[in-house]
Amino acid sequence: MNDGAVTANPALGEELLLPLSTIGSFPKPERLTKARAGFSRGEVPEDELRRIEREETVACIRMQEGLGLDLLVDGEMYRGDMTAYFAENLEGFRISGLVRSYGNRYYRKPVVTGPIRWSRPVTVEWFRFAQAQTGKPVKAILTGPYTMMDWSFDDHYGSREALAMALAEVIHQEAAALVEAGARYVQIDEPAVSVRPDEIELAIRAMATVTGGLKARTITHICYGDFPAIYPRLLDLPVDQFTLELSNSDLGLLSLFKTSPFTKELGAGVLDVHTHAIEPVDVVKERITAALAVVPASRLYVNPDCGLKTRSPEQAEAKLRNMVEATREVRRTL
Repeated sequence: MNDGAVTANPALGEELLLPLSTIGSFPKPERLTKARAGFSRGEVPEDELRRIEREETVACIRMQEGLGLDLLVDGEMYRGDMTAYFAENLEGFRISGLVRSYGNRYYRKPVVTGPIRWSRPVTVEWFRFAQAQTGKPVKAILTGPYTMMDWSFDDHYGSREALAMALAEVIHQEAAALVEAGARYVQIDEPAVSVRPDEIELAIRAMATVTGGLKARTITHICYGDFPAIYPRLLDLPVDQFTLELSNSDLGLLSLFKTSPFTKELGAGVLDVHTHAIEPVDVVKERITAALAVVPASRLYVNPDCGLKTRSPEQAEAKLRNMVEATREVRRTL
């Protein structure tokens, strides 16, 4: 976690208000989806898949630059599921069959079969590649230890706490390697935290292990859960910023934050990623303005509710275009 050695908004400029960013994932273009399916069937060689992943990563970054986002992401073109990807690259896991997550979405649930170990960087080369494509800062994104634990079967540790803390140690190693490679923003995604309020203390301890000593701005993304049950204790997660879903719940979280001050930076979700509808600029402006009534502009970022991978490329770009325009209009009023 930032211990004071890193100033607010490093590389974004101290004067920039309402920095624009996204949560992490972008829609995968059809050519990439076909290549990944072909690779899994043994019909597409790995080199060819990696070439397409790199090309689509560059295209994703160019699109974000063109729209005017401030803090970029790599779009996760090289990842499948957010837990399986890391499980495939850490020692101690195997991958099971498909498990339903929500709606018609499925993922291959990891199985812990032995001690979890970090033997090599997992995302560092992709971070370096993405950062080399742009002069704007790129946010490094990891799946957090609590979510990795909660979304995996455990055949080894026999204790949710022991597994979560073991994962925290290896995810800290990955985060430290990213910071060493130049990452100034590290986001640790923890969507499972909000659905198991009875384990918020464990989630806080695990996050403390991940962010301890990191010389970077730290962020966590949490969405779609029982926030009233964990607020304001949620704010004790040792990170600098929370990126939260607001729009899908009709800004209900903002009412919750009025019951106890929101003391961290807030990345306000102003786009509902679970609807095809493209929110008009005026609607997005209203959401930003509502967030400003709870968190001052000096601590407010603007982003979608969650990752954009569930939308088509056209929908994602149109939603972001309106988010950028709305933010610029609000900035002119500050």
